[in-house]
Amino acid sequence: MIRRLPLRIALGLVVALAGALPPAAAQTSIAPPAKGTATSPELTLRDVLESSAAHAPQILEAMARQRQADARALTAEGAFDLVFNAEANLRPLGYYDGSTAEVSAYRPLQNNGGQIYGGYRVSSGSFASYDGKQITNKLGELKAGGVFSLLRDRVIDERRGRRELAQGDIDLAELDRDLVAIGVQRRAIDAYQQWVAAGLRVRIYRELFELAEARQASIEQQIRLGARPAILGIENQQNIMRRKGLMLQWEQNLQIQATALSLFLRDGLGQPVVPSPDQLPRMLTDGVVPRLVDQNSAISGRPDYQTIITRIEQAGIRARLAENELKPRLDVRAEASKDFGPGSPVRRPLEGSVGVRFSVPLEQRAAKGRIAEVAAEQDALSLRLRFLEEQIGVEISNLRTQVAGAEKLAGLATAEAALARRMAEAERRRFTLGASDFLLVNLREESLADATIREIDAKYRHAAAQAELVAALADREQLGL
Repeated sequence: MIRRLPLRIALGLVVALAGALPPAAAQTSIAPPAKGTATSPELTLRDVLESSAAHAPQILEAMARQRQADARALTAEGAFDLVFNAEANLRPLGYYDGSTAEVSAYRPLQNNGGQIYGGYRVSSGSFASYDGKQITNKLGELKAGGVFSLLRDRVIDERRGRRELAQGDIDLAELDRDLVAIGVQRRAIDAYQQWVAAGLRVRIYRELFELAEARQASIEQQIRLGARPAILGIENQQNIMRRKGLMLQWEQNLQIQATALSLFLRDGLGQPVVPSPDQLPRMLTDGVVPRLVDQNSAISGRPDYQTIITRIEQAGIRARLAENELKPRLDVRAEASKDFGPGSPVRRPLEGSVGVRFSVPLEQRAAKGRIAEVAAEQDALSLRLRFLEEQIGVEISNLRTQVAGAEKLAGLATAEAALARRMAEAERRRFTLGASDFLLVNLREESLADATIREIDAKYRHAAAQAELVAALADREQLGL
């Protein structure tokens, strides 16, 4: 049998309950509050990605390694530098007092294993007959010539091979920088999303706590009017303590996530910046959205895939160097010289000479061993490339499936949260009118909170799957690179 309250008491209860409920309780939103203040603008994912790309130590370290590769390439180019020599010989003692001075320069050829050279020398005094080649006319002798490889070292030699390998090292360093940067940006996205999700959970549990606190005054007034038993006030106080504990627990987690995010959010000097709760956005967004690209284009654009391609090319350079050592050496030398000034008439005409040098390795074991070693390396790299291509294809396909599934689950979680919100609103109105009890309205509110938490988790998983797919596709623009 339902006990009927006097009209005066019933009207007083309605007014008291309506006044005790917070403004948000009329809608039972358990939703994020309005945007941050003007002094603490919302922190966006783009802000984090730009900061991470410019100041993340891992990316800066990879860029330093790239500069190292550039320096090694410059060292390899030094093998083609112009070299200057100067030499002087004097004989202060002895029967002959002849002295000579000579300057010369030579430069290795860029497209051949030989070199070109030129020089000037002059002599004075007397020389023995067996030193006749050192004697020049009064004004000295000019000389120019070149050595050209016709077989070994004609197409490639050690100098050009080292230069090509150094250029490959530059490409590897750039690819390593891209690979590191993609990984860093992916972790930055996850840190940001974890921080936002933690902030949204804090808001939900804080609103639950505030609802319970606001209800305590209403319950106490109902107890004084005799409409509710006294035990209900104690039960609600217990509920307040439990909800406050949950709120404090998630506030601690929010601080932990903010500190983790500071590894990627940095100021102009590269120092970590811990974001404040005022900078939290209103909702968890996708952040990055995968683009529709061809599977082959996605695979070929991956830095790890291009790294193996570059290593195969470097192995090909080493194979060409090893094959070059199997060839016999056939070099031709051409030289022209002319003496100037008074002196022997036999030295005055322009002189020209041509020479040939031939040598051939007989056993060639060193070259054959290097060729076999490089061939094995090429086979291993080819197999690794094939497996990586298959692995990337499976990874991208699975991530697309995860994105599609996570999107559906997020939609279901949103629909469930909407239904839970309607149930909580209706139950709260019934409780306000005295047609429901404390236990039921409390269950409705916590059911709404749980459904909203599941919605946040589902949206986080969807956003995380999209970020993983963007990283797998190496979409540098989406990643802020």
